[in-house]
Amino acid sequence: MIDILELDNQHTWHPYNSLPSKTTILAVKETYGQTIVLEDGRKLTDAMSSWWSAIHGYNHPILIQALETQANTMPHIMFGGLTHKPAVELCKKLANLSGLPSVFLADSGSVSVEVALKTAILYQKAKGKNVSKFIALNNAYHGDTLGCMGVCDPKNSMHSLYGEYLPQNIFCDITDLGETITNYKDEVAGVIVEPIVQGAGGMKIHNPKYLQVARELCTKYDIPLIADEIATGFGHTGKMWGCDHANIKPDIITVGKGLTGGVMTMAAMMTTKNISDTISSSDIGVIMHGPTFMGNPLACSVANASIDLLLHSSWEQKVKNIENIFTQELASLQKLNIVQDTRNIGAIGVVELKDDTHAQTIQEYCVNNGVWIRPFGKLVYSIVAYTISDEELYKITNTIKKALESLK
Repeated sequence: MIDILELDNQHTWHPYNSLPSKTTILAVKETYGQTIVLEDGRKLTDAMSSWWSAIHGYNHPILIQALETQANTMPHIMFGGLTHKPAVELCKKLANLSGLPSVFLADSGSVSVEVALKTAILYQKAKGKNVSKFIALNNAYHGDTLGCMGVCDPKNSMHSLYGEYLPQNIFCDITDLGETITNYKDEVAGVIVEPIVQGAGGMKIHNPKYLQVARELCTKYDIPLIADEIATGFGHTGKMWGCDHANIKPDIITVGKGLTGGVMTMAAMMTTKNISDTISSSDIGVIMHGPTFMGNPLACSVANASIDLLLHSSWEQKVKNIENIFTQELASLQKLNIVQDTRNIGAIGVVELKDDTHAQTIQEYCVNNGVWIRPFGKLVYSIVAYTISDEELYKITNTIKKALESLK
């Protein structure tokens, strides 16, 4: 029998890790529902929904059927000069959901943000304005590729090591966003924000007013407002889009993660007809980006099935129930000396500790007690599938509580 972990330790470089790994790696044999089954037979209730993507849980039969059916017809075809029904249907669905009719299909969330940044730059160039800087927020996280890293917080993000190699952009606190847009309106190609929840930059939850301020000023100065909905889209905050909390529509939206229900890698950028028409009718004429696997039929078919599954379910009620349980269960942790804060919205629950020294201990406790969780620094958080049962969710919250109480 192959020793998976031994081979993994020799050859496999995991994300945000060393080789060999400095942290424990678990070998997974199979998944179902909200359950991860390890090679050694242990079963873990998943508190992470596979980095926030498996919104319907694992192995949902409708998504698997969509994958199998498409695989028997056309697993892949290049998207340059060709099109196909699954892609066209998906673009129509995304246009209807977002109110943004021009859709570019990509193959990962980071790539969709790269395309969004490029699109904003091309839009400005098409208007005769040669600018390439962006306004982004302190504590922002937008992905791991070069352009994305450039709009992540340069001091407080995981990308600070790259320093001056990154594109130099303009950062501000949320409270200073309006003033910053006004001051730099002639120097920037766009403004990029995570709506309501800042994810990997600190799991911060904000009042939606800053989105209204950004929308008003970006409209006034004709600056594209980019909403990175990769983590917040498809219901994670209790509404379809994070921007819905502010009743605003951005000029560009990026999506990923929950787009395919966690079954396939896929992402998309949606934008206004004004932006796509301005670029297309200019001397530039085209969008200069083309991933080899964009518009992959397998991913498009699964995404179509996932969106239909979401829209025909009582997802809003389910997410509200998750939110209520997180609110009730996490509040009691505020009395612990090691806890700085607890907060939650939709299917997202967060415990912020006072320091980052306990992450590995907490993870090991949770795994040993049947829950998969992956703390990030001083953040212990859970983002669950909407199909999770109350029993499974209480198991997650109770295990987190016992893990933290054991550290007192």
